[in-house]
Amino acid sequence: MNATTVAVDLAKSDFQLAVADKHWRVIDTQRLTRTQFERWFANHDVGLVVMESCGSAHHWARWLNGLVST
Repeated sequence: MNATTVAVDLAKSDFQLAVADKHWRVIDTQRLTRTQFERWFANHDVGLVVMESCGSAHHWARWLNGLVST
């Protein structure tokens, strides 16, 4: 998959992803559990992640930045 941007709708147990290509066209949507969400990002190379502003967004932003560092 050639995803450059992923929009994330955060929730307590389910996460909704909208994956877009370089032309901002949505090429895939997925509803994932917390474990699937972590596994998805660990296995995909994404250029930009966009998510809503909420309390858990800070946690996930730090977690995603940790993936980039490793």
